[in-house]
Parts: sequence; structure tokens; C-alpha cells
Amino acid sequence: MRAIRRFTVRPVLPEPLAALGELAGNLRWCWHLETQDVFTHVDPHLWRELQDPVRLLGAVSTSRFDELATDAAFVERLGRVRDDLRAYLADDLWYQRSVPEGPRTIAYFSPEFGIAAALPQYSGGLGILAGDHLKAASDLGVPVIGVGLLYRHGYFTQALSREGWQLESYPVLDPDEMPITALREADGSTATISIAMPDGPDLRARIWVAQVGRVPLLMLDTDVDTNPPHYVDVTDRLYGGGSEHRLRQELLLGVGGVRALRAYCRITGAATPEVYHTNEGHAGFQGLERIRELTLGDAGAGAGAGADAPTQDGVHLAFDDALEIARASTVFTTHTPVPAGIDRFDRTLIAQYFATEGGVLPGVPVDRVLALGAEDYTGGDPSMFNMAVMGFRLGQRANGVSQLHGHVSRDMFNGLWPAFDEPEVPIGSITNGVHAPTWVAREFRELIHEIGADIDGDPDAFARALEQVPFARVWAIKRQLRQRLVDDARARLRASWAKRGAAAAELGWIDEALSPDVLTIGFARRVPSYKRLTLMLRDQERLARLLLDPERPVQLVIAGKAHPADDGGKRLIQELVRFADGAGVRHRIVFLPNYDIGMAQHLYPGCDVWLNNPLRPYEACGTSGMKAALNGGLNLSILDGWWDEWYDGENGWAIPSADGLDDPHKRDDLEATALYDLIEREIAPRFYDRDAEGVPRRWMEMMRHTLDSLGPKVLATRMVRDYVGQLYAPAAAAARALDGDFAGAIELAAWKRRVREAWHDVRVDHVESAGVDQAAEVGAELSVQAYVALGGLTPDDVEVQLIHGRAEGDDQLSSVRIARLSPLDEFAGGRVCFAGSVRLDRAGPFGYTVRVVPKNAHLASTAELGLAALA
Repeated sequence: MRAIRRFTVRPVLPEPLAALGELAGNLRWCWHLETQDVFTHVDPHLWRELQDPVRLLGAVSTSRFDELATDAAFVERLGRVRDDLRAYLADDLWYQRSVPEGPRTIAYFSPEFGIAAALPQYSGGLGILAGDHLKAASDLGVPVIGVGLLYRHGYFTQALSREGWQLESYPVLDPDEMPITALREADGSTATISIAMPDGPDLRARIWVAQVGRVPLLMLDTDVDTNPPHYVDVTDRLYGGGSEHRLRQELLLGVGGVRALRAYCRITGAATPEVYHTNEGHAGFQGLERIRELTLGDAGAGAGAGADAPTQDGVHLAFDDALEIARASTVFTTHTPVPAGIDRFDRTLIAQYFATEGGVLPGVPVDRVLALGAEDYTGGDPSMFNMAVMGFRLGQRANGVSQLHGHVSRDMFNGLWPAFDEPEVPIGSITNGVHAPTWVAREFRELIHEIGADIDGDPDAFARALEQVPFARVWAIKRQLRQRLVDDARARLRASWAKRGAAAAELGWIDEALSPDVLTIGFARRVPSYKRLTLMLRDQERLARLLLDPERPVQLVIAGKAHPADDGGKRLIQELVRFADGAGVRHRIVFLPNYDIGMAQHLYPGCDVWLNNPLRPYEACGTSGMKAALNGGLNLSILDGWWDEWYDGENGWAIPSADGLDDPHKRDDLEATALYDLIEREIAPRFYDRDAEGVPRRWMEMMRHTLDSLGPKVLATRMVRDYVGQLYAPAAAAARALDGDFAGAIELAAWKRRVREAWHDVRVDHVESAGVDQAAEVGAELSVQAYVALGGLTPDDVEVQLIHGRAEGDDQLSSVRIARLSPLDEFAGGRVCFAGSVRLDRAGPFGYTVRVVPKNAHLASTAELGLAALA
């Protein structure tokens, strides 16, 4: 029979063990080995099963607590670990020492966060990246506050049918059994926020806080008694439901997230954020809420550098003025390499929700909201509202997540800045990284500590470990990790087959599935079509020969989830599973359902090679191969995402990509053949080439070079430092320059209006040059005078540029350089002569042109306004 009510009874810890609750309440335990060892000592069996201190403490008997409370050695050890946590939370770290003028606080919005298996609020790479971002920020002391949603069912639990079809289930997650606490007002009541909804009651949400080291993560949950059922379901599951359901989730994340921040800062005294980082477009509405605060004069709004409530009494900014403050302090990161991956809503639905009276944001004109997300560019759909487009328009600084992805993003969104070539589109790139303490196996971490290095703060620690420790010892550790993966995979395989309906008598073969002495290739990720889960199956006979080679066998461990609505992805999984079910190969290739953090922490260390074969250039970054590399794995990948950037010819293998082929089947055939050839002719021979000690010395040399070349680059601490230096600190400085009495923002908004209104009269009338004849030589000086009509603008409003470079056959310029021309003379009718020169320092075809662009100290890039006048 079913209970009519369910709740969790929390344990009462004896006073000597009170620190257990403190340690369990901070998610630092998920990457701090000493804390994990404390919980292991409480109950080794339960810890292996649960890997969750909150549930562990709820399951341990009172008698065991009493026993531990009288164990002086354990109590002393517990105290040391608690003191270490307190010191970690209080000490000055990199940020406090190195960035004294940095932003007080950065708000980091993301629809998902992958922190630990005990907090299943993620679906894939975006969430894992967000979790690693928070962890690295904590380790560096960067004052970040995370903002997300708490999904009652998380993403989904994956199983397989007997026929290999993906099945989804949605177990209910109890907040009381997770490492989170409710945010409470001073009187003990639960802190909540509310959002107006069209034609209905307000949507209400409570605020949960997960403490990720030094970083608080705020999560909004609509399972509130006062909400009607369809509001309760807003936070039912990650990426579920139809268009309106998704819109409500994103309104809650963006608008509700800002309101949750205000409540958290008011209750705890935390500093109001100066910078707002939108991790993908899902949280883009946060900018509109901050504009609403400024236009209505709400206390606590803005991103100012002064008081925590920078909005001044009686000050109500115009929309354009508020937009400038919001833009200056917003960073937008896009992770999407294809238009189909972007959230888009019908404009009529947006208009319904943002109707000026009775809408989500009273006082914010609906036409201005619609304009921010309008696809009003060549190739756009005027009926759609695009969340990424709004993200770029609301964020003065934007980036992709690898160098190649930055290029792809600039090309994909060039329509927003049509007057500029792709390299000048204001979308930069910061390549993702991974949080080493989370992903590097304990054995490797202990080895690194043994040589006196610190995995948390020394990017060269990995390479030094392999330089100082004999290859034989490292190889023995790698075999131990392979054995652990084999044991874990067999247990998961057995459980999966049992769920598929197999009898125990049918599963004896699982005891021999996989081997710790066989070359192990891993492949695990989400299963959209572009990641090509089944590329390895293009020639099944050849794949079987590789798997079953009597001298140099190969084994494959594969995992991944398809979106519940993606039948195409499910068919790919079924095709793979059916091949892996074959009696002849099933001991060499396995598909493990329900890929999650817990599985990944066995999979990455246990693999010798990490396979990634997306359609180039559709992998924005991809970080799974980084995690494998930090565990001594070698990458075998298409040159896409981060691998395109950091592959050096010796730190792994690049699968040749047949870019440009119109026939996708031919492309898959060619790339699959290249994949088989690399495994058969290069990878397997090197792996099985052993010395007298049984060590594959050439393989180990390649592993050492991989760690030397990639170790410092792939770390999330490097990534977060890049965000601080390239985006967060500049955004804070820009916001401070506009805030205070808001005069800077008002002046900037007025200047932009004036420039836009006058720009149709700006033109380059005439260009003259001197100093170079048709027989120009290196070292000659080209002098240029450009006569420019400025209409109603002044020379201070513009920059006139001499753009020069190599002239290609169609007169297109490449290897472009820019020299600024200075005003020389002014004439009647707003005409001005600008002059300058450039020395010719390269031989070959040379070309130049003249361009006029707006100029203002508050602009982050030449292309920001999208305006240019060319000769």
C-alpha cells in the first residue's frame, strides 16, 4: 500500500560527531579525498553503495554513531578534516591575492549543474561544465553565486528493453535527501519568490542552496503548496515538456533567478553581483528582469560598484539607459554550434507572456522585449523569438567554448553584425576545462601528492609525476584502474540484463566480459545524431575482427543517453546494443545504460583510449576527452572542439575528416575506415608493444607527452582564470563606469541614439593615396587621406580606419591589419579629412580600403553597434 505522506527523518548526531553534518552539508566532499575517507570510515559498505553523505548519515544506526563518538582517533581525524574545510572557506586564495579590483560577486546562471551523482540536476556536457566552473571558482576563491533550477525528477533514469530500446523513468527526488538546504527568512519561514503570469495567479518558487565549496548554488523549485498543479510541474524535469513549459522554466531561471539572488543577498548579507554570466541562452531573461528593476527603481537592482542596492530612491531609468547598465555587466556564453540547438519561441507566445499590463515584467514594453530576440536578419524567421540572439543583444561580452567554436559562432551569428567580416564579429572564445580533483582517479592523485605536487593548484603536476615515477609503476596503476572499470561494467551489465528480463542462468558470460589486460576504448556522451554513436558500426565485420584479434584484441565500453523525444537517437542506441548483444562479441563490447557522474568516474580512468567522432564542426568543445587525458588516456578524435585546438601530432590520434563531402553516407564510410585503420595499424600495435617488464614503453612515452602538453591547458582553473581576466573583470569595470549616479549609462544611451539616427548620412566620399607607385617595395610608406561626410556627428564620434592586408584574386583582403586615421581638416557640410600612413612590411599582393565605425570609450568592440561605412 502507498503512503499518503512522505518525509525524511534526519539523524541526530552525538556532539562529538557534529562535524559530520558540517562536512556533509558542503559538496566539497565530492572532490576532497580526506572527507570521503571520513565517510568511508563511518560505514564502508554503505559509502560504496551510496556515495552520498546525506543519505549515508540517514542510514547509519544509532549504535554505530555511539561507537564512533567514543573512538578518540576518529573524532580527532574528523576534527582535522572539519578544520581543513573551514580554512578552505576562509583563506585568501588566488582571486583575493591576484585580482584585488575584480568584481565583488559574479552570478552564474545555468539550466543545469553537474556537481555530484548525489545531486542529479544535469543531462550532459553543459551541466558538467557548469559544475566544474563552480568547483574551480571555489578552488580559486572567485566569488561566484550559481543560479539554477531544482528539478523534481532530474533528467531521467535510462534502462533498456529486451530489444535494446531506451526506456525512461522519472524517480521522485526528495530535497530532504539531497545535500541542499532551504533558504529561510530571519523568522524561519521559507524564502520564496514570485513571478506574475498572464491570466493566472503568480508563479511561486522556494529557494534551495547547495554549498559547492565556497560557492553557493541557488536552485528554484515550484513544488509549493500555493501553486496550482501546472505551476508545480514547471520544475518537474530537465528539458521536458512543450514550448510553453520550456518558456516557463526559462522565465523562472532568468527572472526568478535574479529575484532569488536579491533574496539571498538580503538574507545573508552577500554582496550584490556586479557581473551576470549567462551560460547558454536558457537564462537570458535575467537581463530583462534587471532592466525592469532599474526602470521601476526597485531596491537591490543593478550591478553597481557602490552600495549593495545601487538603485537610487526616486530614480526611474528609461529602458535604453537601463539596457546599457545590464549589457555592460552581462557575459553570454554560447555552447551551440548548430541553429537547431537554440531555444526559439513563437513571438505570439512571448507577446502573451510579456504583455505590458498583467505580464511577467510590468513596465517593460513588450515591443522592446520582442526586438531583443527578433531574427531580423537575412535568413532569420520573423515569426520566431531567438534566445541566443537575445543573449548577444543583452550581453556586451560573448564567447564560444573553443577556438573553432568561436569561429563557428561568429559565422552562425554574422547576421547580427552584417557590416563586419566574420573575424570581427564580437564573439570571442574561452576553451572549456575540467575540474581535475573531481575527475582524476584517486591513485593518480595520490601519486602526484607523493612527489610533492598539488593537483588542485599545479598545472604541471601530471607531467612531473610521470617524469619522476618509473613507467612500470604507472602502468601497474593503469591496469588497476582498468580492473576497476571492468568490475563496475560487469555489475552494471548484469543489472541491465536483469531489467531486460534475462534469467540469472543466461548471464554466466558476464563473468568473462571485458578484461583488464585488453586495450580499452571508451565512448560516452549524449546521443544526438551529429555525435555519431554508430560510426564504429559502418563495417561490422571489420569491427568484429578488431575486437576479436587473437594477438591484439580491442574492447569498447560505451554509454550515453538520447533525449526522450529523440527517436532517432534511440534507434542509434538500439543498433549499437543489438550489435553488442551478439554472442560472438559481447565480451568485447558493452553498452552501459544510465550514464552519469558515478559511472564516468570509473570510465575515464579505466580507458586507454577515448574515442570522439562527431561531424566536424558540430562539437562545440567536448570535455570528456580532457578527463580521460588527465587519467593517462590517449585521445582518438575528429579534429573538432578542443581537440582541433590542442592536438599536436604526438598527444593522441586525429581521425581524418572528410569535410565538404555532399554525400553524408560516403563521408561516414571514409571516416569510419580511417578510424579502423588507426586502431589496427597504429594504436593496437603500440599498446601491445611491450618491453622485458611487460611495459609498453612507446605508449607510456606518448602518455607522458600527452600529460605534458595537455595537463596545464585542460584544467577548469585555467578556464576560470581566463573568464576572470578576459570577461568578468572587464565587465565589472564597464558596469562601474556607467553606474553610480547612472550619468554614464544615460549619456551612452543618448550617444547611441544620436549615432544610429545620423548614420545614414555617414559615408566615405573620396580617398587619396601617395608615397607608393605601381612598383612598390617592402619598406615603402603608403600615405592615405580619406574625405568623410559625418552628417550630424563629430570626429570624436567615429574612428576612421585604414584596413589593409593581402589582396586575394577576388580583391578580398586577408591577414587584415587596421591603422587609425586622424582628423586633419574640417570642411563645410560636416566633411572631414582624415589622414595617416602605413609602412609596407610584407611582399606580395597588397590591398586596402577605408572604413568608418562608431567610437566611444564604453564600447567593448568596434562592431558592437553593427554600424560601418566603407569606401
